[in-house]
Amino acid sequence: MKFTIPVTGLALVVAAALVGCSSASSNSSSSTASSPAASSSGTSSSPAPASSSPAAATGSPLTVADVAPFSGPDAALGPTYLATCYGATAAINNAGGVLGHPLNCKSVDTRGDPADAVPAVNQMFSTTSNLALVIGCTSDEAASVVPVINGHQMTMFCMTGQSEFDSVHFPYFYRLVPPDLEESYAMVAIAQELHYKRIALAFGNDIGSQTFIQPAIAALKKAGMTLTTNQTLDLKATTFRTEAEAIIQSHPDAIMTEALGAADPTLFQEIYQLNGNKIIPIIGTSAAISPPFFKSAAAAVGANTFASNFHADNLVVEANGPAFQAFSAALLAQQGKVPGATGNFTTYLSAPGGVHLYDAINLSALAMIMSNSTSPSTYGPDIIKIGNGVPGATVCYSFVSCAASLKAGKAIRYEGPGGPTNFDSFHDSTGIFQVDTYSANGQVNVVGNLTADQLRALSG
Repeated sequence: MKFTIPVTGLALVVAAALVGCSSASSNSSSSTASSPAASSSGTSSSPAPASSSPAAATGSPLTVADVAPFSGPDAALGPTYLATCYGATAAINNAGGVLGHPLNCKSVDTRGDPADAVPAVNQMFSTTSNLALVIGCTSDEAASVVPVINGHQMTMFCMTGQSEFDSVHFPYFYRLVPPDLEESYAMVAIAQELHYKRIALAFGNDIGSQTFIQPAIAALKKAGMTLTTNQTLDLKATTFRTEAEAIIQSHPDAIMTEALGAADPTLFQEIYQLNGNKIIPIIGTSAAISPPFFKSAAAAVGANTFASNFHADNLVVEANGPAFQAFSAALLAQQGKVPGATGNFTTYLSAPGGVHLYDAINLSALAMIMSNSTSPSTYGPDIIKIGNGVPGATVCYSFVSCAASLKAGKAIRYEGPGGPTNFDSFHDSTGIFQVDTYSANGQVNVVGNLTADQLRALSG
């Protein structure tokens, strides 16, 4: 196996990353009432902890809402994003908050279903004062809730790769993750690097997973690979014996898959049992880089077996330097404090939601300072200015350092652990992909990068 530009894994830098930081207090703004705790199903309030500090914020709290599945097959996504929210907002609060206001985090459970997501989002708006930012909104529900959130003129950073957002402009919508078609190309590029020729597809029947299939089929054809079978996994099913048998009988070199919850681990276990205690190599999407997924997959087939037969695409993450140090210190400090977030938090340091929503919260908070406003209609345009920068801008790597530069009257360009941003006219900013594996203890390892040319060669 030979990947392009191999880099060092996260394990070498985690110990060095446990560094705290603080800053001077911000000025106050005109925001008023505190955010109340939600009292009905679908939403719950969970304030991010903030350490006492000479710069402690004293204004009314601002709320960051995590709109994502906290129940249903994709229930692991919400807590992953909530861990990010706790980490980012705690660091901001320790530095004096935003314009003197502390930030807290609120979970809004979409259940991964548009029919549940829209009422939950409408209830969020009706019960939450001082809502300042929405994060999350996955492919399961984004098509339904983005127009609602946009209609309320609320800034949102969504974790959706649906292609409909590639060319439709929603003024309050921002995205730091790639379209699903690009991730499909990345999976095929990994298969090329591993010299696989015959590929089986196994994707969940949820909206987000299904969007990978047609781009993957087209890319496999362009790469000269053989599609052996295309299996759809019902995320509510408890067994996939029929699908496992079909995959085994098609004799693939590898399986490309995304089926969250218990579906993929159950499929892996049944393939392993039906295939003479042998697993077929697996290529997953970036959603598979999370502690719950590793824990379930390792339990299904054994940690060593799973780790030695698994690769996933992921957006490039800066695994050292000042941005990563600030990020890891903020996130790891929240281990054991975040409802529903379990497992080794070092894995969250590579999870797309962990990295890019941390950047989203920092970008938004800094835009509030730059515009001297907590109103999304006012601070929103400054997200682009801070993310893309201007000639001569000071590059900074954390909320603390960037806020200090802003208060000193400097133009800044924020560069977080997700790397430099480059927003286009649709508020999309996507980078290149890396290739991740697991060690048997659940540690994420970066084994290489995929170039833009590799992905372009597989596009339509």
